[in-house]
Amino acid sequence: MLLVGLTGGIGAGKSVVATRLAELGAVLIDADRLAREVVAPGTEGLARVAAAFGPQVLAADGSLDRPALGARVFGDEAGRRTLEGIVHPLVRARTHELAAAAPADAVVVNDVPLLVEVGLAPTFQLVVVVEADEPTRLDRLVRDRGMTPDAARARIAAQASDAQRAAAADVLLRNDGTLGALLAAVDRLYRDRLVPYEAGVRSGIVSASDGAAVIADPDPAWPAQAARLLGRVGHALRDVPGVDLAHIGSTAVPGLPAKDVIDLQVGVPSLAVADDVAAALGAAGLPRRPGEWADIPRGSVGTGEDRWPKRLHGSADPDRAVNLHVRVTGSPGWRLALLVRDHLRADGAVRDAYGALKRRIAAGAADIDAYADTKEPWFDTEAAAAEQWAARTGWRPSAAACASAG
Repeated sequence: MLLVGLTGGIGAGKSVVATRLAELGAVLIDADRLAREVVAPGTEGLARVAAAFGPQVLAADGSLDRPALGARVFGDEAGRRTLEGIVHPLVRARTHELAAAAPADAVVVNDVPLLVEVGLAPTFQLVVVVEADEPTRLDRLVRDRGMTPDAARARIAAQASDAQRAAAADVLLRNDGTLGALLAAVDRLYRDRLVPYEAGVRSGIVSASDGAAVIADPDPAWPAQAARLLGRVGHALRDVPGVDLAHIGSTAVPGLPAKDVIDLQVGVPSLAVADDVAAALGAAGLPRRPGEWADIPRGSVGTGEDRWPKRLHGSADPDRAVNLHVRVTGSPGWRLALLVRDHLRADGAVRDAYGALKRRIAAGAADIDAYADTKEPWFDTEAAAAEQWAARTGWRPSAAACASAG
């Protein structure tokens, strides 16, 4: 099963995307509909809302008077939080029930208008955001929903910003063009990414790589992608004590060319804990890599292909390659991964020389294994240089380097 979060600003066209995904075979869970269901007449939710806001939010027939409630909480931060504290837990509980009832091979799409606002992004294996320029959204709200321009602007301003939604998005679907273009993009997403991603999660199989040693130019999107993945890992391991998380490797160094693979590190108290959390990581879309699960005796000190004991996971998402290194916090491999990253961040000359070396080796490498083997001696030299830098600067792994799960 794959859990997808779908969101977008009012007027962006999220409902069109949700409908299309359902037509393609996804199981759709509509948070707005559930929010209405949990406060229907006779429900616990309606009784709690009436108790919190008074009988004036009830219609003559005993149902919820939504305009009256909206007027009561709009612009009232405390009132809004009270309402959310009643409705959101009930919606989450019902969402979990519906997801649990879906087929084992389902792509479950949770249509959640306030996904970003309430911090739900890490609970999904993929987040899809539908976006459109504000003038387009305003025109749709006035034309199709009968809002006044001022009312439409107020509704847009009350939601998360485009930048906040984009930061949470693994997939951005633009909806400023034709309906046909949007539907075609949704079809490609479902066929080429969601369906194979679901199969990988269900079977515990890392998405296959073509094996080529391709070095990409530095991508400013890499840190944001890593942050989203770390959020997902942190949520999956939220009940595991003593876990720390970090973005490591070349994509964690601004300005450094790299393979388009996000390297992440999970620090755990012991390798036994690493084994215990394997299933949770797999359920989050990061299954363990076959053949690289047992302890491996230390050889050289390389961080890219670390031969110290660890557990290695990859990504079931065909569009986002990941190496997730699970190491014992404080171990030599854990420390060196952070040290080399920080040394490269601090010394632009070393970073640039390493980037040039990577490009030269990749140009002559037959495949990714040959590339890694040829590059390995650099790590031995860099480890010594990084240790000297650490001694000069007093470097230590810090809270800034390693975010805690939770």
